[in-house]
Amino acid sequence: MKKLIFFLLIPLTMMVSCKQNPEKEQIAKLDKICASLFPADEPGAAVLIMKGNDIIFDKGYGIADIDTKKPIDGNTFFNIASVSKQFTAVAALQLAEEGKLSLEDPVSKYFPEFEADFWKDIQIKHLLSHSSGVPDARGDIPRALKIKGNEALAMAYMPKLKELHFQPGTAYEYINPTYVLCGTIVGMASGEPFVDYVTEHIFRPAGMKQTLYFDPDHQDLIPNMAHGYEYADVEDMPEERTADSSSANEPKNWYEFDYGEETFFATRPDGGIYSSTHEFVNWEKALRANKVLSEASRVDAQSPHTYTSDSPWSDYQNRPNTWYGYGWFIEPKTDTTKEVIYHTGDNGGFKILAARYPEDDALVLIFANRADWDRYPLMQQIEEIFGF
Repeated sequence: MKKLIFFLLIPLTMMVSCKQNPEKEQIAKLDKICASLFPADEPGAAVLIMKGNDIIFDKGYGIADIDTKKPIDGNTFFNIASVSKQFTAVAALQLAEEGKLSLEDPVSKYFPEFEADFWKDIQIKHLLSHSSGVPDARGDIPRALKIKGNEALAMAYMPKLKELHFQPGTAYEYINPTYVLCGTIVGMASGEPFVDYVTEHIFRPAGMKQTLYFDPDHQDLIPNMAHGYEYADVEDMPEERTADSSSANEPKNWYEFDYGEETFFATRPDGGIYSSTHEFVNWEKALRANKVLSEASRVDAQSPHTYTSDSPWSDYQNRPNTWYGYGWFIEPKTDTTKEVIYHTGDNGGFKILAARYPEDDALVLIFANRADWDRYPLMQQIEEIFGF
């Protein structure tokens, strides 16, 4: 009888092994794709996939800093660019839950000095959903000022703004200054500086122990900091980025492209957070567990509010079947696709993707410090490989 049991166990073991192989094959396939996209001796990316509470893929590719050659891993800190907007939205929603503001408050309540009457019609929810109609009118500011531009400079045109692109709540136009405006309102309503509020009421409760906002005077506080890079033609570089260059005989090269090279890099409510893939996992878990926001508010933030597809005002994420919530893009479920809730980030040389797949309880993170790769083919490949 013992021999019979022994021989029955062999096929069972083989069956277990067969079940494990598909995941190993998936990991190997993605690893090969990422290694080809992000060579070891160039700026690259940290890639992480979590299903449930299990991290099933976690690997770094390339280097965080051209000078030090430090390799990228899950503890490398990137500027997550516009993925930062969801934290600003959560801050506003927290204050709404506490009765310190209402999403239907008009901007004029906080900025009575803004001259135009339309500020009485623009509500906080319009700022959060990119449906305010406020244009991005920062274009006339000299580049030399924009290179080190802060929140005050980003909002400087608003008090005397004369026209909207459309009536609030009727269309989609993705712009950054209205999120800067929303961050300022968070500070006013909470009675705390915006950065302090988010740090104490969101980052730390979520277990993001080292995540922080960019401060040009204290860049040394960013742990394991990656720089953003651009692979560019020397002749096309702005003057301030080629002053120290001695490689004019080499048409293309990697150039640092973050603070001091890209405009409005230092603004924070719209895109100033530095975090790692490992710390961002804690953010995902905190959201799922309703640690920083009630389930009702989270669902509201991650629900469609503004239809982005085919907008005549904005081409950012102007993709089929796409909506904007409060700090997140949403592509609802169809007959052939699963729902995906995500945000992208583009700031200087940083290119970021943070995507949630509710049906699979999955999170996909790609934090890159180079901007010369196409985000969506990789996103689609991951969906196909893992069945998201």
